[in-house]
Amino acid sequence: MAEWKARRFWKAAGIRPQGDGWEVVLDDKPLRTPGKQPLILPTRALARAIADEWNAQADVIDPHSMPLTRAANSAIEKVTPQHGGVAAMLGDYGGTDLLSYRATEPEALLRAQAEGWDPLIDWAATELRAPLRITHGVIPVDQDPAVLSKLQAEVAGLDAWSLTALHDLVTLPGSLVLGLAVLRGRIDAETAWRLSRIDEEFQVSRWGRDDEADAAAQGRLAAMRDAERFLSLLRDRADPMLIS
Repeated sequence: MAEWKARRFWKAAGIRPQGDGWEVVLDDKPLRTPGKQPLILPTRALARAIADEWNAQADVIDPHSMPLTRAANSAIEKVTPQHGGVAAMLGDYGGTDLLSYRATEPEALLRAQAEGWDPLIDWAATELRAPLRITHGVIPVDQDPAVLSKLQAEVAGLDAWSLTALHDLVTLPGSLVLGLAVLRGRIDAETAWRLSRIDEEFQVSRWGRDDEADAAAQGRLAAMRDAERFLSLLRDRADPMLIS
């Protein structure tokens, strides 16, 4: 039996004000989340971009081509009701941050890690007031509890929309510092992705590329770019409507 696929049933997607935010309408019918909750967006820019995703659909709907819609659904249905848990999970990355763990050899890899990661470690110490300790090898390093508390507070203070974007910017590279650096505009998503791959690219330089691994890496990069775009659309607001 052929798999059933949702098909386009609307002629045009548009947007209109709704309360303190904006909603997307399909032929004047309000768009809702998969759980049937109202999909109210905090900015006109985000609503417009989501409407564009729906207008771009062909006969058969492809959810994978609508990353902004998926992120908005997650913000409302998943992150909002468990904001504290999501924030705590992301904050925990500070205790095992990728940038804190350095190789023991060879010297070329050590140098590449230091050149790429030290500026972000320094940035976290000054901008976030969170100086992380660095170790070499796989033995865990205990971070200062006060530093971890500052990082947890930084994440917990975000609204659900920003927290949704931060999720992929932290979990995909495995670094809270990289995620917060993108969030705060210190670096862009592509730079964060590149910095997270210093070890992998060093191995590639020695042993060659693997098509499957490269495809997976490009998928992570695309997801991080989507999260960065979601953030930029959130910031295009006159009157903030934060869900937390």
